[in-house]
Amino acid sequence: MSNRSEYDAQLKSLNQSLIDMGRLVTGAVDSAIDALEQKDIDRAAKIVKGDEAIDREERAIEHVCLTLLLLQQPVARDLRQVSTALKIVTDLERIGDHAADIAEIIPRLADDGIPVEQDISPMAHKALDMARMAIDAFVRHDMDLADKVVEADDIVDNAFDIVKRKLAKRMVGTEAAQDSAIDQLMIAKYLERIGDHAVNIAEWVKFCETGIYREERIV
Repeated sequence: MSNRSEYDAQLKSLNQSLIDMGRLVTGAVDSAIDALEQKDIDRAAKIVKGDEAIDREERAIEHVCLTLLLLQQPVARDLRQVSTALKIVTDLERIGDHAADIAEIIPRLADDGIPVEQDISPMAHKALDMARMAIDAFVRHDMDLADKVVEADDIVDNAFDIVKRKLAKRMVGTEAAQDSAIDQLMIAKYLERIGDHAVNIAEWVKFCETGIYREERIV
């Protein structure tokens, strides 16, 4: 195998690792949403434990990226591809962290017996959709799909504002109601951050294709 062929194989393997990690992360978010809706403590515990696998995958991908940068010294599109992978893997890891963060709160919500604000569920599913679209945009090198992810961020941000206002009204209730409202607000904030990380991934997908990140040419 020629040096170029071997290098191309390494890049292909790197991309597949990112895709696999993306599926792992979105699976964790999906499970966290289900656990929240069902107040399923056992499932929540599995999500928290599963975050270790996501962290290991992040470290493995970072190692591959840094090895490629040091040994191959890529330029032009190859450099953008490796740089994009380094950025995306960080956002994927953070999405996984937020899934675990949500899961850690679920046992308290299960114990307090207070209903979860109904607008949190559609917000959660929209944030998950954004993460999935961002990963699909990466897989397909799809600029239009990446743009749709960026546009969808306003929907999640607006949903967060609505949830925040509704939960604020619970702060005049009992201490248990106040504690539950704070926990639910934290969940909504984690969901908003998942949307933000999906936007970051989408922006890096566009950078990989164009060399432009958030309207600024980098490479």
